[in-house]
Amino acid sequence: MEHKRIAFVTLGCKLNFSETSTFAREFLERGYACVPAGQEADVYVINTCSVTETADKKCRNAIRKFHKASPGAVIAVTGCYAQLKADEIAAIEGVSVVAGARDKGRLCDLVEEALKRPTGRAGIFSCPIEEVENIFPACSSGDRTRVFLKVQDGCDYRCSYCTVPLARGHSRNLPISEIVAQARQAASEGMREIVITGVNTGDFGKTTGESFLDLLKALNAVEGIERYRISSIEPNLLTEEILRWIASGTKFLPHFHIPIQSGCDKTLKAMHRRYTSAVFEEKITLVRDILESPEERYTKVFFDIDVIVGFPGETEEDFQATYDLLERVRPAFLHIFPYSRRAGTEAASLPGQITAATKAERVARLEELSDRLHKEFCDANRGRSAEVLFESRERGGMMSGYTGNYIRVERPYDPALIGRIVAVEL
Repeated sequence: MEHKRIAFVTLGCKLNFSETSTFAREFLERGYACVPAGQEADVYVINTCSVTETADKKCRNAIRKFHKASPGAVIAVTGCYAQLKADEIAAIEGVSVVAGARDKGRLCDLVEEALKRPTGRAGIFSCPIEEVENIFPACSSGDRTRVFLKVQDGCDYRCSYCTVPLARGHSRNLPISEIVAQARQAASEGMREIVITGVNTGDFGKTTGESFLDLLKALNAVEGIERYRISSIEPNLLTEEILRWIASGTKFLPHFHIPIQSGCDKTLKAMHRRYTSAVFEEKITLVRDILESPEERYTKVFFDIDVIVGFPGETEEDFQATYDLLERVRPAFLHIFPYSRRAGTEAASLPGQITAATKAERVARLEELSDRLHKEFCDANRGRSAEVLFESRERGGMMSGYTGNYIRVERPYDPALIGRIVAVEL
């Protein structure tokens, strides 16, 4: 029997990538053959983001492209955009399945049902987000060395610009026992590093009454996994207790992905963020005080910081406050997002919407700052010894991997080093 060809497209965050990887495993177990998204296929699965209008547009463009390449293919759309705008997606020619937050776990079954029925109007499988109680377990293996492990979904914060609570629902989590079982499975497959992911990762425990620190301690005890990273944790949830435990001699690396969104208190208040600029700066200082020795200051901990520019009402002085704060705290990298006006959010109706040209100019200034800070961080680590986990990709005769504090290192390709943690001089 000829295998059905299936292609996957993922837009957005690490959480989406872990979910797509889980979809792919189930389809492969059912005998499908995975092909690159640019090729002709019998099924296309698009896992969407909806954090910006650009993300929505990418999804629509992908649908039209795939329908043109394979007019008879089943196109299945899931993810945040599918939850928020199911009817809009279903109206696009070529779409067969739209699966919202409740039904993404049934995606394989929904696709197989669509393959049996005549092409026509898409089947919409969705419900109001308030009714979604389940959580779709997801774990992605990246390059045979690193795993993105979903531990939590949804968010109870109501930031004025954000559609995530509307698309993913309230904060909920898997039990620690189930997450540990997934980590042990990853270890048995030869994985060495796990990145803990979620929408609001530090909010873990709402469903089961467990704590985020309970989870970290349980994962730390899993044999075979040698390194952990914490992805996307709110500054108010990265507590001193967690930091002191990490520093006590654990497998958790000095790498934190933390959102600030703005360094201006007026803007933070309008965003409904749960901290001030001073509290954020104090938290970064606390992390450094606990995890860095005086001689390691500004060189050991890698901070990824999320920031939004052009929020409604943001003046040049407000933006400069953000720029100045970021320059003071010296993160190693900035994830910069121009504010995107999203229907259904409070910020969409605020006065003082910023022009696209002003947002682009501010993004460019922060990109220049990010490049400079990243170069300074890497330069400060030159000459030091560090442990690198090498990955399997070969590009131009070279292979690469990351240090514990997330510096990318290249060396001539050597298959014997794949999946090994090797001491190198930077």
